[in-house]
Amino acid sequence: MAKEFEMNDLGLLTYYLGIEVDQRKDCIMRKQSTYAKKLLQQFKMIECNPTKYPMEAKSQLEKDAEGNLVNSTKYRHVIGSLRYLTNTRPDLSYVFKIMSGYMEKATMMHIKRLNTLFAM
Repeated sequence: MAKEFEMNDLGLLTYYLGIEVDQRKDCIMRKQSTYAKKLLQQFKMIECNPTKYPMEAKSQLEKDAEGNLVNSTKYRHVIGSLRYLTNTRPDLSYVFKIMSGYMEKATMMHIKRLNTLFAM
């Protein structure tokens, strides 16, 4: 390709679209800790309760018909931003699948649940 195109060798990939890459001889590791910390600060979740397991197996949320509705646009933004973490944390996929089901009528209960479910 160097014969056909002007190219520069920038070395090994270390950071791309919020994903940190650590390339070694025996493995390639990816993580998003900087992105996750930025999200925690942005959404004022820095004091959330970390947990080893993001959600109990077979755990379900229910509609909170009597709860106080929250801004659905903001809730969608939070869920969409957090879903990007599943690139390096597939264990969070189930959590965000469940939480995504409440984008239209999210209540304070769902926001509180997000605070307790989000684990680093």
